[in-house]
Amino acid sequence: MSSATVGSAKERILETASRLFYRHGFVSVGVDTIIAEAGVAKMSLYRHFPSKDDLIVAYLERSNTQFWAWFEGALGEGAPRLQLVRVFDELGGFATSPACFGCMFQLAAADFPDPEHPANRVALAHKTAVIDRLRDLADRAGAPDAAALAAQLLLLMDGAFVASRMFRSASPAAHVGGAAAAIIKSGTRRPRLA
Repeated sequence: MSSATVGSAKERILETASRLFYRHGFVSVGVDTIIAEAGVAKMSLYRHFPSKDDLIVAYLERSNTQFWAWFEGALGEGAPRLQLVRVFDELGGFATSPACFGCMFQLAAADFPDPEHPANRVALAHKTAVIDRLRDLADRAGAPDAAALAAQLLLLMDGAFVASRMFRSASPAAHVGGAAAAIIKSGTRRPRLA
């Protein structure tokens, strides 16, 4: 078997698992379904991913890379305050699109609540990185309490993803941009000097 064939089998497995996990969740998608839809043998799957947990972690790591590409692209250029608002405007568009089924990192934490489970660790690392990035942007935007603003924005982002999975294209997540703009405006206002 050529290395191109091996690589394409691994990619087909990961692509199929990604599509199924994102749409249906981790628990309800079995290895046999992934194998059948990817058109690979069970041995091929286990050669590339020794366990379903390894496949889930590979999917979450891929999702993390895709999230950061989206996030940094959504920021664009400009002042940090405007960049933050732009991210949430973009989020509102994505969260109400037919392509959005919520946040898989939230689902991973819910499906695998044990903090020692590899999927839970990847999910926590992702959310920690998101709040750190939001805190950095909030600090650069002049927030007196950048940590509090970052926490509020993470809650808003996570709420938009939950609403997306629940309501689909009719999601209240369409309003996440306006809500974020109000929170960012309030959180970056400098206190008046006496």
